[in-house]
Amino acid sequence: MGANSSLPERTQASARSAFARLSQAYVVSDGELSARDKKKKTSKFATLRKKLIRARRHSRSLDYGKALRELISTWHVRDISALVHEYEALAALKELAAAASLARPIAHTLRQDLATLYEYKFCTDVDLIYRGACFPAHRSILSLRSPFFRNLLSHHPDYGASVLVKLKTPRVDIHLFSALLRYLYTDELNTQELSIETNEILPQLAEEFGIPNQLEHDLKVLLDNSENSDAVLVFSSENDQAEMLGASLAEASQSMHCSNRTSKLEFPCHKAILAARSPFFRNLIIRRARSGEELTERALHTPSRIVLDESVISRRYARVLLNAVYQDTVDLSCIVRGSSSMCSLSEVQAMVSSGRCQMTIVDEAMEIYQIGQFLDFPVLSQGCEDIIVDSLSLDNLTAVLNWSSEPHGSRWVHRQAMNFLTEEFLQLAHSPGLVDLNKEYLLEALRSDFLQVGELDVLTSVLKWGEHQLVRRIEEREPNLLSHTAHSVTKKGVKKRDLNDVELRDILAEMLPLVRMDHVIPYNNDTLNNAIKRGLVSTPPSHMIGDESTGQRMCAWVRGKNNGVFVRPRLFTPYYEEAKSILEEQLSQAHEQDAGRVRMLNISSIPDTLYMVEDRHYAMPYALAPASTVDIIAGTIPVPDRNTYVTMLQREAELQRSKVAQRAYSLPCSDKRAVSFQIQLRLLREFGMPDSTTEVMTNSQYYYTEDNTHYAERRYIASPTRQKHSPAVSLSPPGSYSPVENEASSDSVLSDMMPDIAMATSSMSQMHMHEDFELDIGDGSSRHGTLYI
Repeated sequence: MGANSSLPERTQASARSAFARLSQAYVVSDGELSARDKKKKTSKFATLRKKLIRARRHSRSLDYGKALRELISTWHVRDISALVHEYEALAALKELAAAASLARPIAHTLRQDLATLYEYKFCTDVDLIYRGACFPAHRSILSLRSPFFRNLLSHHPDYGASVLVKLKTPRVDIHLFSALLRYLYTDELNTQELSIETNEILPQLAEEFGIPNQLEHDLKVLLDNSENSDAVLVFSSENDQAEMLGASLAEASQSMHCSNRTSKLEFPCHKAILAARSPFFRNLIIRRARSGEELTERALHTPSRIVLDESVISRRYARVLLNAVYQDTVDLSCIVRGSSSMCSLSEVQAMVSSGRCQMTIVDEAMEIYQIGQFLDFPVLSQGCEDIIVDSLSLDNLTAVLNWSSEPHGSRWVHRQAMNFLTEEFLQLAHSPGLVDLNKEYLLEALRSDFLQVGELDVLTSVLKWGEHQLVRRIEEREPNLLSHTAHSVTKKGVKKRDLNDVELRDILAEMLPLVRMDHVIPYNNDTLNNAIKRGLVSTPPSHMIGDESTGQRMCAWVRGKNNGVFVRPRLFTPYYEEAKSILEEQLSQAHEQDAGRVRMLNISSIPDTLYMVEDRHYAMPYALAPASTVDIIAGTIPVPDRNTYVTMLQREAELQRSKVAQRAYSLPCSDKRAVSFQIQLRLLREFGMPDSTTEVMTNSQYYYTEDNTHYAERRYIASPTRQKHSPAVSLSPPGSYSPVENEASSDSVLSDMMPDIAMATSSMSQMHMHEDFELDIGDGSSRHGTLYI
């Protein structure tokens, strides 16, 4: 059934070759290979479908590329190269941001949890005595995994029996016996740690113990046949309790017996497996054992009844829960569908409020996610998160964003939904779902440097959203007497010329400053001109204020020539690809004689503090100010303990040494603070800590004693960038745009950063002076000089 009992009939050579599976991967059957081949074919078709969708999504890429080409075709090659470098820095930062967004704590696997079960001896029901040493173990696991133990334990059926173990195989010491027991729990045996003599007797042990199947296969058998089950999951509701109270004892017993056979309200399981996978079940079982309830159950030879309130955990999800506990997978096909009686009260309320008669896969995954959180079972929760993200579409995007923003929602799902919004914003802008998007989500998308849409479409989408919100306001203000007549606004509609531009400007007061007006191309478009005429755009683009020269238009795109006008462009893929294509064309025309003049000034050689004075976007998410002492006392920002902090520093150094991070640090135009911030975000999310803990990582000297100071010093020295973080500098979210980022910083902040500028003396002295240039250091004035490139 669970183990191979025919092994004693094999020869010594066959047993040795068979036992090699202890340290190697299992052999995959033909059925499994065919299943994998089908999965590969399916994944290939899925990849092809994604490519076709991507091609259709950027069907307008030629128009975007044409607009950018018209803008930069007259630029100097050096300026085009500067723009490309800006895009490259953003592309490297986006890669780090994507890794930080996907980061989350790693859920313990089935093998890891069973290894913990063996180490800490939770819910043991038998004691193995070998050479005077006692090994508390679990009857259900040993009987399933080994025919030797199945036969041995069958002679000792009592709970907590002490069983003497005698082996025919010689030279098996206590350590080897413990390693064999661990192997039965985890399917893992490191033969390299064993001595040569021990490896020689492994074939003999294989004959005596038997070789188990794959752990997942055996646990699947254990779940299906409920052999040696010592617990029962019972799902009860208020109606069931009322029926039980109103009926006689005999009728109640018969009713429950029939209910078990028909509705399957009880699900046999094993306390050891439940305790290993879920701290909730573990604490419940231990508490019941301490209270003496188990003594009664053992005396009556009845399994422990674990009663679950169906208003919290629906019975229709019972098989999904048990399948995840025993198999480490979340399979929604195990849900019992098609019966309203199997739905919990919360599910019925959700269906009524949404107007749907049947829940979608996303709705069911959201319900099961909350069950996983309640049971403290990360495998179940993260499996549901993956299902929700894989099912994301424009149709359910708003619902997923709303759910993930709730206190009981998933922050990880919210990050993936926002990434989906930024990547698919162009499709959303041309769909009815745009007007239903929450203002908070739209603002978060507009702050992103990675929004995949041209700035003209951004402006159009913002105006469209605002006009729809204004129409809603007009409908809400309409008297009830007219709401159902032919003169109602809903039936007549509202024309655009009837909209109040002043009220519309108030609605869009927070959004329009996030539209990068200087990057709205082509410049002679009606959308921007009409918005300016209507008074919606308070500050026109710089090219409308100054002259129409190429240099004036270039100032908003190229760093170093901004004169306070530079606005970082978004990493819009068609623009990036077109800029690279134009640069390659220009370089091929320039040939070697112009190669010296094409070389771009490496901005990373200028001290980072020159750019730290800008009110830019990389310190804490959503402009969180440094936490005060009150916040720490209140526990709003958790401070890791010393050992965890040291481990986090080691992991941070590992992430900083990665190829992606090193490339991001070395690129021209790279904002090293932004790179470090994304690495810190990934670090904190891997350790399951909130993003606000970046305050602790940045200013560790305020949260740890002097004994731990050398760790912070080591981190400061090992960091690719040496930075000073002033608590007086208020910064915006990473990868976002701040409308005030071009304002000059105060002299006090600049004076705090000034000593580090002396570090650049050696690098600046190596530059030969040749061309005129202007250096803007953020104090509102410009320094004139010459620079040889």
